[in-house]
Formats: sequence, structure tokens, C-alpha cells
Amino acid sequence: MSFTAKLPSRTNYVDEVYKVLLDAISDGSLAPGTRITQEEVAEQLDVSRSPVIQALRQLKTDGLVQDAPGRGVLIAPLDPQTIGHVYKIRGVLDELAAGLAAERRARIDSELIRKGREISTGDDVRAMIDADMAFHRAVYQASGNPLIEDSSRMHWVHLRRVMGGVIQLHGMRRPIWDEHQAIADAIETGDVAQARQLALQHTLNASENLLARLGLDAAAP
Repeated sequence: MSFTAKLPSRTNYVDEVYKVLLDAISDGSLAPGTRITQEEVAEQLDVSRSPVIQALRQLKTDGLVQDAPGRGVLIAPLDPQTIGHVYKIRGVLDELAAGLAAERRARIDSELIRKGREISTGDDVRAMIDADMAFHRAVYQASGNPLIEDSSRMHWVHLRRVMGGVIQLHGMRRPIWDEHQAIADAIETGDVAQARQLALQHTLNASENLLARLGLDAAAP
């Protein structure tokens, strides 16, 4: 188990430890089934066990880790049912946001897409997740309805992880940004029906590809 940096000196590290572990789970550094212990995490991040215990407790509540026989916890598998639930919520929110943004003929910053395409050619999965989320947040904000972004934030933990799962499918990286561009174009031209359809199809494509990959992995010897 390895992380890229130690945390700065502070008295309360719970949020920082949680974020480090969440990022590692989302980008695949901590793969499903990996066992981690309080002691290992505390030593790696150079913090006491107390914030690690609290962070692991929150990750367990979120369904990202689960009890393991003996010491430590296991990184939970990507559950197909959870993925289905997450993408149904995301599909509704994305479709609504894209339609409202198109009604306003909003302009999504082209730099987000340019940067996303550039990042997608590399190997930094965490940066790809951040770029993907930045695009969708821009659409939420362009909708003019702040409750859409607030609602998505409730599911942020699982959205981030399933985005990471999709992004790790190398063949999906370019299509993701082609679809983002198409959504942005429909929004800017004010084509409400097209924007809604493309946004919904985008979530369906991501869900279907990830579930298909999980099915293949499950069938592998």
C-alpha cells in the first residue's frame, strides 16, 4: 500500500485521511478486495490511529469498505446494484440539468473539454475523475438550479467511484469527451430535447460499459 504524500501537521486529520483513502479507492490504487489496517494507514500517512479509525468508520458507512476476518477491513467490490442505483439518480439529474441549461443557451467553458481530452491521454486516473466531475458540475451550474448540484453532492462518494471505474476502461476515455462535447454543443444551441437525450444517453453508456466489464471480470478464472 502506498500513497504519494504525507499529511501536514494538524490536530484533526479525519477529513484528510478520508479523502486520501477515497481517492485511492476511486482511482483503483486500492482495488476491491484489498485489505488495509489502521496501523498501516496511520504509518503511511504519518498520523495517529484515531483519525484513521474515524475515516474508516465513515468509509464503512458509505459502503466503500467492509469488515474482514481477522485484522483490518477490505475494500468493498463495485456492486452492480449500487452502480445501477447511482446511475439512475445521475441520469435524472444530468438530463434535467442539460435541459435547463439548454433553455438558457448556456455556454460550457470549452477549456474544461480541452483539458479533459488532454488528461484522458495520460495515466492519472484521479485527474481524469476530477476533470469529468468538473464538466458535470459546470452543466449543473449552467442549469440555474442550485439544488441540482446540491443533490448530486449527496451521491458524490459513489459517483466518484463509479466514474473511476468507467475511466479505467481505456477504450471509454475518448468517447466520454466526445459525448461531453456533444452535450455542450446542444446546450449552447438551445436544443433542449437533444441536450436532455444526450445527457441521459451519456449516463446509460457509462453504466452499461461498467456493468459489462464487471460481468467479464466476474466470469474470468
